[in-house]
Amino acid sequence: MHRRSPIAITLMGLIVLTMACSRDGSGGPPGDSTATGDTGGTRFLSIGTAPPGGAFFVVGGALSEVLDTYGPAGWSVTAEATKGSQENIRRLASGELDVALANAAISYFAVRGSEGWEKAYPVRTVMTLAPNVALFLTPANSGVKTLADLKGKRVVVGPAGAGFNYFLRPLLGAHGLTYDDFTPVHNTQAAAVDMLADGSAAAAFLGGAVPTASITQATASRDTLFIPFDPVAVRKLTTEYPFFDTATIPADTYRGQEEEFAGLNVGSMHLITSEPADEDLIYQITRTIYENRAKVVEKHPAGRAINPRVVVRDTGTPFHPGAIRYYREIGIWPEPESGS
Repeated sequence: MHRRSPIAITLMGLIVLTMACSRDGSGGPPGDSTATGDTGGTRFLSIGTAPPGGAFFVVGGALSEVLDTYGPAGWSVTAEATKGSQENIRRLASGELDVALANAAISYFAVRGSEGWEKAYPVRTVMTLAPNVALFLTPANSGVKTLADLKGKRVVVGPAGAGFNYFLRPLLGAHGLTYDDFTPVHNTQAAAVDMLADGSAAAAFLGGAVPTASITQATASRDTLFIPFDPVAVRKLTTEYPFFDTATIPADTYRGQEEEFAGLNVGSMHLITSEPADEDLIYQITRTIYENRAKVVEKHPAGRAINPRVVVRDTGTPFHPGAIRYYREIGIWPEPESGS
């Protein structure tokens, strides 16, 4: 049997080691997220979304496809289904995600370390996306006409752990209510519709991009009432919290809705990243998504929010310098007035 010399064995070992280290072009281990396309390697990027069934999951998948297809050479981008905004914020801080989707109300309190967050999380906005237009819905025969009428009733306030309390508590507070005034029931929007139908809940807080599937379903076969918000309370909310915004639901959006309804944006979907994220990387992510926004619309109508007016809207979480750099470059960044 032919024996290889020690020198030959050593050379073969060095070749194998070199191939393994250069597999991603970075000299680091395979999958090293610091790899760059400049050397012909692969840069692996991840987007945190939310569980399947909601807009976050679909929009996150669309953003992932756009970045993977139209981003710089060497990018490999994947969307990760997570538990949603709160998990995404924590995983950005730990470096497990590069960018993620979140509700602007949740990010607002996370970046300040308030309302239950154990510390201030260093998240930054990349772009503001579709509004989350929500309302309280009740069967027309329930006897509930105003938010004050919710007292003593069973009310669906969203899935447990989904973070609805970040915008519901101030919203209720502005109307003189707390969770102690009624029985809060935690359930999904789909299940909330069933609870309204069988009478096990008097009202439900439903919302999302307009039209919202759960509201369409709830109004399809029964007469319903959209419980109006108090205009004074709305002014207070939009003045005190930048993530709240007025939002009109056009007439005839839903069955039986003959007039436009003054809804409320309780926290837009937005794309966020961590404060230490590389400026050039975030610039390229912002540019790629914005320049290919039509491709996002093909996957979900929420992509229409990627426009000059919405993407730079301030919801209370500072923008990342890489995103600001791109928005300034194309002339849509709202520069402060001179002397201010």
